Amino acid sequence: MSPAQEQVVDVEGRSVRLTNLDKVLYPATGTTKGEVLDYYARVGAVLLPHLRQRPATRKRWPDGVGDDVRPGTVFFAKDLGAGTPDWVRRFTIRHRDHDNDYPVVDDLATLTWLAQLAALEIHVPQWRFAEDGAPRNPDRLVLDLDPGEGVTLADCAEVARQAREVLRGIGHDPVPVTSGSKGLHLYAPLDGDLTPDQATTLARELALALEAEQPDRVISSMKRSERAGKVFLDWSQNNGNKTTISPYSLRGRAHPTVAAPRTWAELEDPDLRQLEHAEVLERIAADGDLLAPLLGAAAAEQDRLSTYRSMRDARRTPEPVPADPPAPRPAEAAPTFVVQEHHARALHYDFRLEHDGVLVSWAVPKAPPTDPKVNRLAVQTEDHPLEYGTFEGGIPRGEYGGGEVRIWDAGTYRLHKWRDGKEVIVTCTGRPDGGLGGVRKFALIHTGGPGRAAKNWLMHLMETDPEDLPGGAPDPVAAEPTPEPEPVPEPDPEPPPDRRRPAPPVQDSGFPGRVEPMLAQLTAEASFGPEEGWAFEMKWDGVRVLAYLADGRVELRSRRGRDDTAAYADVAQALTAVPARSAVLDGEVVVLDPEGRPSFGLLQARINLTRAADIQRLSATHPARLMLFDVLELDGQSLLDLPYDERRAVLEELVQPGPGSRLQVPPVFEGDLQAAMDTSRALGLEGVVAKRRSARYQPGGRGDAWRKIKHAKTQEVVVGGWRPGQGRRAGGIGSLLMGVPTADGLHYVGRVGSGLADRALDELQAALAPLARRDSPFSDVPREDARDASWVEPQLVAEVSYGELTGPGRMRHPVWRGLRPDKDPAAVTWELSAG
Repeated sequence: MSPAQEQVVDVEGRSVRLTNLDKVLYPATGTTKGEVLDYYARVGAVLLPHLRQRPATRKRWPDGVGDDVRPGTVFFAKDLGAGTPDWVRRFTIRHRDHDNDYPVVDDLATLTWLAQLAALEIHVPQWRFAEDGAPRNPDRLVLDLDPGEGVTLADCAEVARQAREVLRGIGHDPVPVTSGSKGLHLYAPLDGDLTPDQATTLARELALALEAEQPDRVISSMKRSERAGKVFLDWSQNNGNKTTISPYSLRGRAHPTVAAPRTWAELEDPDLRQLEHAEVLERIAADGDLLAPLLGAAAAEQDRLSTYRSMRDARRTPEPVPADPPAPRPAEAAPTFVVQEHHARALHYDFRLEHDGVLVSWAVPKAPPTDPKVNRLAVQTEDHPLEYGTFEGGIPRGEYGGGEVRIWDAGTYRLHKWRDGKEVIVTCTGRPDGGLGGVRKFALIHTGGPGRAAKNWLMHLMETDPEDLPGGAPDPVAAEPTPEPEPVPEPDPEPPPDRRRPAPPVQDSGFPGRVEPMLAQLTAEASFGPEEGWAFEMKWDGVRVLAYLADGRVELRSRRGRDDTAAYADVAQALTAVPARSAVLDGEVVVLDPEGRPSFGLLQARINLTRAADIQRLSATHPARLMLFDVLELDGQSLLDLPYDERRAVLEELVQPGPGSRLQVPPVFEGDLQAAMDTSRALGLEGVVAKRRSARYQPGGRGDAWRKIKHAKTQEVVVGGWRPGQGRRAGGIGSLLMGVPTADGLHYVGRVGSGLADRALDELQAALAPLARRDSPFSDVPREDARDASWVEPQLVAEVSYGELTGPGRMRHPVWRGLRPDKDPAAVTWELSAG
């Protein structure tokens, strides 16, 4: 942005006069008006959809925010002044004794005009105008978590996590936004059925419920005198007359902070802080709009190409940039598709389908799949104009998507299914010499994740329908021979000792003999090496079990050998339908969250249940599923010595679950670690397990035939003590002291307090009380951590995530994930990799 004193710029065809671009608006950082204008110009693509059709109240600092000695003059602007450009859209709101004309910030020109006026903050209500100017019902619910004196942003985040569980329980999954001031906001989409009064009542009831559950931490009263030491949960901003700082708006603070959407993982950080404008721009470039799920139906109502146009300057790029909204094509015309090879910052392939007058688009990192065994991650991008279907050429460097674009294939498609935001199935007929190789049927499945994962889909190659093939030619996908599994061989009469299964117990229960589960070795993604000969499975965030089947009876055993049959009775019942006289199956018990992802937190509710009534109740509210990935014995025949590929073929033939089944045999990604890792991230999973396809099953072994590659660092730990809490945790556990067994004893790795909810603390207090001992079980606990510690016998195993390890092997920023009663303390080892 030029520091010239005055200039007139063209913004999407509108002339905007800019002045005093070098005026410092944030003295503490030296941030100028020119930089503020630059921020709003660059953030417009994600900010404008959240402002669309909402009356905007502006908070202006004409002379800057000032400093502690001389704060800047600030005033709210509601009504539009006489000098407002004619092209600024506006609607009138009738107040009790006057009318106000409010602007709606629907385009970059209006946003630029506001920034020129030093309107640093933009505040909007939770409702939008209809096209005729009538206020609609709110399309979102907001809760404002404001820290009282002595309360940190991390404390607000902990309350936010609990509020999220309550909201999800009634069908509303919120997105967190650090406000740029002191606290944070939670936004949840509404379907428009609630009036502002009803939405306010709902928010108030939620606040009262959280206050009743934790009266020492949460307050919903409007009396400021009562908020010290608590998180004030402000429900009133859902009132139709109230406004909230818009996501992505700057704040008039000492530093140019922003109301910034965050991920739930970030809220686990005990050092959580507000973000500044430069950081937010970097996040948008990497992750897009984390609040996109909030837009819902409102996004579909706008001009489908408005986002596309806001990201491109027609004077600088050869791409087509139509000025008008898309016009519908004749209904009888066959819809078109195009796949463009895009050499941008990273090579990818843009898959585009004509739909509703635009090209709905996905970026596919490694080209559409041409093998049904290989699924691809497809990241949905902004809709493109139909004219883009014939575009080839170079986009200048520095412009959005800069790089060379070439058509890889193009043609028409037959539509089988289109469920917006959920599922698309099409058969594409490409060019004879195109990259698809003829006729291909694809399924695009939305992974259903929140935040940054909201744009992620899976792209799968399906078997083509015969009527879509030219001249009845065989489907090239279906024609590929699928090797039949070889007959299961008879076991050797005397296998070598290292291959022999443990003998059945003396009192034969009729079940197959016990097998220790095979374990995986942690490996860094970057150091994995050649990928040939590997199969890749998702790593499930659950509890490992071996299922023993015999004549319709089922027994579930944990990794420690504990009988978990009653605890997961719903899974055990499902296993009775497996058509085998006897079998041993290996898998992971999980509980899925509302987005269909395994949640270890939800699984915690079922891990320690013993009462039949509790198990039955939780089976309905927290249904368990068994992700099966191996079969070790079938009808009296050991399969341990068969290679992975053959065992897998037997498993897929044996277990064929239908819709809604508690049993699943998840798909395998063969030969492509990156695609598997991308899919795992898209699904919100822990990582990937790589299995050598030729390897036998090694009971109890942790060799390199199975390797696990994780996205984040997690570690099993042994609890050796606790330190008392302060403030709201006074009189109980404040943090737990953790260790990992080594040859020199229990090595101290730090203490964890973050992520421990009140209910978990109560359960831990009861579990640790009978384990009390006088001396420390650690070999090397520091004096400052041992000062007021209470020691316990090292018998409880837990799992934590953490950022990194310090020199002495201490965890930085550990976060509690839950107890692991299925793990033996003696078996806990460091999960450290070369990466």
